[in-house]
Amino acid sequence: MELNRRTVIAGAAAAGLAATALGTAPAQASPGGKPVKEYFGTLADGTKVHRWSLENGGTRMKVLSYGGIIQSLEVPDRHGRHANVSLGYDNLAAYVAGTTFFGAIIGRYGNRIAKGRFTLDGKKYQLSVNDGVNSLHGGKQGFNTKVWDIEPFTAGSDVGLHLHYTSVDGEMGYPGTLRTKVTFTLTRHGDWRIDYEATTDKPTVVNLTNHTYYNLAGEGSGSIYDHELWLAAGRFTPTDSGLIPTGERALVKGTPFDFTHPKPIGRDIRTGHPQLVTAKGYDHNFVLDKGVTARPEHVVTLRDPGSGRTLKIFTDQPGVQFYSGNFLDGTLVGPSGRTYRQGDGLALETQHFPDSPNEPSFPSTVLRPGRTYRTTTIHRFSA
Repeated sequence: MELNRRTVIAGAAAAGLAATALGTAPAQASPGGKPVKEYFGTLADGTKVHRWSLENGGTRMKVLSYGGIIQSLEVPDRHGRHANVSLGYDNLAAYVAGTTFFGAIIGRYGNRIAKGRFTLDGKKYQLSVNDGVNSLHGGKQGFNTKVWDIEPFTAGSDVGLHLHYTSVDGEMGYPGTLRTKVTFTLTRHGDWRIDYEATTDKPTVVNLTNHTYYNLAGEGSGSIYDHELWLAAGRFTPTDSGLIPTGERALVKGTPFDFTHPKPIGRDIRTGHPQLVTAKGYDHNFVLDKGVTARPEHVVTLRDPGSGRTLKIFTDQPGVQFYSGNFLDGTLVGPSGRTYRQGDGLALETQHFPDSPNEPSFPSTVLRPGRTYRTTTIHRFSA
């Protein structure tokens, strides 16, 4: 899910961005070893951005301090050959200019809030709007644009990163100072685990997620329409023309939205279903059958038949936003040197439902002082 407009890389230069591309060989981390830090670039205000490399259990990951972005995620195919299965860029300028949210931590609120407005405890709040009249992924300067403090760690056979960011009261219109910690862990089995935590000093709304775009055949390899997808969701939330949920929880049975049995993503994507026409493909929240759970449960399986790579996702959240890369238009160039076109990647964002602050029947995203927001998502790769 991204802003419905083109990314103009030249816009960064016009804004006076001073970003420095890497000129050295990528840093390497030994399996299960301590994460390695290197310089990635400099923002216009002089802030330095670093990249962390870590590896464990056959999974290799590179993470930027800018936006907590997953810049590269390498996993092996059935023959043991590694490929980067996440879309992104090879330079900081492209990330700063971009509107795709490639690989970023999303907050304070993942997904859309209608007209950027909500009422909490009788008080009305106006948020930053950046998707027509709506607020998307936290507004114009959401968590994807922030430089996160990062601490590496090793814990037994696991390796990972603790990422910290404090969002001050009123940032992008949200009430309360929100102290956020996101932990990326690579396990000895190669699983990528994300643990989110947040506390606030005033009542606020929170909905954190990650926005990695996947192509299990490898970034820049072409369309994901032959990927097979299974979702443990018998319902989805239809949207209006602005991609805001109508409040309905519609049955997927008998529609192109039925992924309760694995099927190729491209099988029904070009049918004339009104919801697919509005979104130019899939850009919808799927209502997970399990609801909110105390522990992460298996809710998604994505498989690329060609490489044999499989991704299983486990979460405690009630929804998954499935976005099929509808607005990738051939103007963006990835690390492979190849352009990204419509359907060249997909996002599977575990989260609460879009516009939950304005829909009483949806699971609440309210966080109050004295409570801690906690949620976990696990990505399990195999071939």
